[in-house]
Amino acid sequence: MLDIQKIRADFPILNCTVNGKPLIYFDNGATSQKPQVVIDAISNYYKEINANIHRGVHTLSQLATDAYEVSRGKVQQHINAKHSHEVIFTSGTTQGINLVASSFTALIKAGDEIMVSALEHHSNIVPWQFLCERTGATLVVIPMNDKGELIMEEYDRLLSEKTKIVAVNHISNALGTINPIEEIIAKAHHVGAAVLIDGAQATPHLRPDVQALDCDFYVFSGHKICGPTGVGILYGKEAWLNQLPPYMGGGEMIKEVTFEKTTYADLPHKFEAGTPNIADGIALGTAIDYLNGIGFENIQKQEKELLAYATAKLLEIEGLKIYGTSENKTSVVSFNIEGIHPYDIGTIIDKLGVAVRTGHHCTQPIMNYFNIPGTVRASFSFYNTKEEIDIFVDSVKKAKTMLS
Repeated sequence: MLDIQKIRADFPILNCTVNGKPLIYFDNGATSQKPQVVIDAISNYYKEINANIHRGVHTLSQLATDAYEVSRGKVQQHINAKHSHEVIFTSGTTQGINLVASSFTALIKAGDEIMVSALEHHSNIVPWQFLCERTGATLVVIPMNDKGELIMEEYDRLLSEKTKIVAVNHISNALGTINPIEEIIAKAHHVGAAVLIDGAQATPHLRPDVQALDCDFYVFSGHKICGPTGVGILYGKEAWLNQLPPYMGGGEMIKEVTFEKTTYADLPHKFEAGTPNIADGIALGTAIDYLNGIGFENIQKQEKELLAYATAKLLEIEGLKIYGTSENKTSVVSFNIEGIHPYDIGTIIDKLGVAVRTGHHCTQPIMNYFNIPGTVRASFSFYNTKEEIDIFVDSVKKAKTMLS
């Protein structure tokens, strides 16, 4: 059993008040809160070893380089990548997807197909639309059903030798659905397609094993796993990263530059142009250590209990409908109350100290499927409690009374 109160004490912001009420933070799907050890890691970098990396012979530069590369190694171990140079630091999930989609331009031609799913975040739709516009390829969409699950029979039908890359999320940010990515990956490889997995919503809840999954690319963000904003990870198989051209040009990603020709550095530096986000890259490693110290089995157990409890309590409210009812889902509840706009509910419960997300959650195709303007989304983390859920449900009831 987790000592939740002891864990909560690690997060300074959880002790604050909002509008005179104790903060109840249920917007973890947007960004998680940060433990003190991560905050300290950022501060300590600037206080003790602030210097540019990979370029200096002086002591501070070497210390900063060592700390940054240790963090890369922690990520490698955490996701079970075969090589540390398969781990590319990015600014977040969005940049990781854009990097792959942009670099894939050299490999795609008119008539090829790029496949995404109906459950994708805009960040895993728009970059592939850009790729299609550049190359004349076609975007193909795996449809979903009323439970918020992908229709796998349609996936089987849509896959063909024209499919060059399949890009799907591991877990839906809007509905919490956990997609059958093992099956998706295996079937895509059978027709010769590469696979990119958007793990932004998965990595807070589980520990991906990229070798066991056999995905070609896996992307995620630091700020959703108790790390800082502005840093993320692109994992790519060595063979793919060697095949793709660089995404950005500049310092660090070069081996030799003349006005006639430039040759590129080896992995991972080929994709890490310019001065990186050093402090946050180091702190990402600290966040990974923190989560592994708690244990992902413990995290999953706590979040599963919170999801079941919140679902049951919310369904007691007359006129409330939950969107995303797959049995295989994570700790996200998206809902509406008949006749009430989700924004109005979110605004009122904020006055009671409850932070949730309202709107389309950067998943407009999902909202269009259900013919709704958006939802109220409550997303729970391991540091949340059933007592907080009780207050949240009471606040929703109050909002309903005021708005009905």
